[in-house]
Amino acid sequence: MERINLNNVAAFVVVARERSFTRAAAQLELSQSSLSHTISALEAKLGMRLLTRTTRGVSPTEAGERLLAAVGPYCEGIETELASLSEQRDKPAGTIRINSHDHAVRTILWPKLSPLLAVYPALKVELSIHYGLIDIVAERFDAGVRVGDQVAKDMIAMRISPDFKMVVAGSPAYFKDRKAPLVPQDLTDHNCVNLRLPTHGGLYAWEFEKDGQELNVHVQGQIIFNTSAETVTAALEGYGLAYMPQDVAEKHIAQGDLVRVLDEWSPTYPGYHLYYPNRRNASPAFLLVLDALRIKP
Repeated sequence: MERINLNNVAAFVVVARERSFTRAAAQLELSQSSLSHTISALEAKLGMRLLTRTTRGVSPTEAGERLLAAVGPYCEGIETELASLSEQRDKPAGTIRINSHDHAVRTILWPKLSPLLAVYPALKVELSIHYGLIDIVAERFDAGVRVGDQVAKDMIAMRISPDFKMVVAGSPAYFKDRKAPLVPQDLTDHNCVNLRLPTHGGLYAWEFEKDGQELNVHVQGQIIFNTSAETVTAALEGYGLAYMPQDVAEKHIAQGDLVRVLDEWSPTYPGYHLYYPNRRNASPAFLLVLDALRIKP
């Protein structure tokens, strides 16, 4: 048998349910004559009559009843799902998965997305902290967050933060019996809190820059973490110097809990960018997240 046009089958279901070409045509936004030709074409394709037409109305034949019982529930399910998708356009729902650095989660993503979740209870956000440059498509993330120069060229990128500086700081207790480093090379004589990053294949080398001169220093210390928040805690408790974002250090410096050093060597990094593959038909939920994270003028 030749392939059946499913649109014709769907039209039959509406007519059989309504028992009227007039009401069915109104629902389908077709003329009665066009709908009649559609049903006749389906009957011709099947080689049997599906509807009995009388002056009082329309009723399914035995074959029509069988077809209606078989495909009617599927049509209803499709209609229900399409209606649900249409409703999501006005009430965004679903889960948006974002892979990110923990600093971006704490300072940008959570502060901006938390109010959104309160307004849209059907919206869910999964924030996964990972320092490696993973394939977000293969890992089924909707988007990733990295500094601007780490975003893959084949991705769409949207800036979500201004540029930021990294600073070195330690507690007043740590400096009680120690001299502050004057140049990055002096760090080799200090106890430093290390960070292990998968993208660097080992311990992260602290990066510095002054007057166009770039310098990386491999520091040593008693403690190694694999997330940045703990390095700040260790510095506050006097275990050594830590390399941290300036916005994280500022409040502790203002309170006198940390002392900043090597200020002239603080490097500037390009701001965080949200990146994602091309999406011609992005979900309402994803568009809502994009708008919340976009830097407003």
